[in-house]
Amino acid sequence: MQASTTLGSTASAPTAPAPRRLVTDAPTRMFHWLFALSFVGAYLTADGERFRLLHVTLGYTLAGLLVFRVLYGLFGPRQAGLGLLWRKLTGLPAWLRSVRTAPSLSAVNWRQAQNLLMALAVFALLALVVPLTLSGYGTYNDWGDVLGGDWIEELHEVLGEAFLFVVLAHLALIAGLSLLRRKNQAAPMLSGRVDGPGPNLVQQNRPWLAALLLIAVLAYGAWEWQQSPNGLIPAKALSSLGAGGGDHGLDHDDGD
Repeated sequence: MQASTTLGSTASAPTAPAPRRLVTDAPTRMFHWLFALSFVGAYLTADGERFRLLHVTLGYTLAGLLVFRVLYGLFGPRQAGLGLLWRKLTGLPAWLRSVRTAPSLSAVNWRQAQNLLMALAVFALLALVVPLTLSGYGTYNDWGDVLGGDWIEELHEVLGEAFLFVVLAHLALIAGLSLLRRKNQAAPMLSGRVDGPGPNLVQQNRPWLAALLLIAVLAYGAWEWQQSPNGLIPAKALSSLGAGGGDHGLDHDDGD
């Protein structure tokens, strides 16, 4: 009787939750999603003149977010430092040499190659923001009239498409690695945590800084809206969208 009672209490005992550790802090995650949304919005609003001011505002937001990320990478915590990204990239020559000297393909460190590809994609996204926003600024302020030709507009369009290509490659890489490693590689940018035992890489989550970054982006958007006579989204454009009219093609000639 006592044995059955013990078995029953053991069976009904709650199981302990699987261990999880914090690896990505709140400001880094907030930057990531604001950066992604700003680019998607800027790309989708590069259609003619209707959403020109919104497109420009989102482009400037991208530049501002890049400034935040660089400063946070330089003066923030170690796990968010740009030095980690740089150290991964500097391992590329050594990895290439190991491929040439490896006795077989199975002896190659392919996991390092996957990490290198991820680091290259992140670096390319950050690096492309500078020429993308500069060419957009030049297009918006008609630098082409001074310098001659439409090459600034064309450069901005090419850079925008290149940025989109890197974004899609980045997403494909995350999906592929998630399948290969049987673990959601996007989880650190969603919850900040990964499954498994071990110490937290993030000692201070800093949600207050993430909130400040969000407030700053929203405040800048509101300020730009107030500065525009018709707002960032003109009523005529909204009415045309509601009626299902207008040109739905993506035309990047108006720039950033």
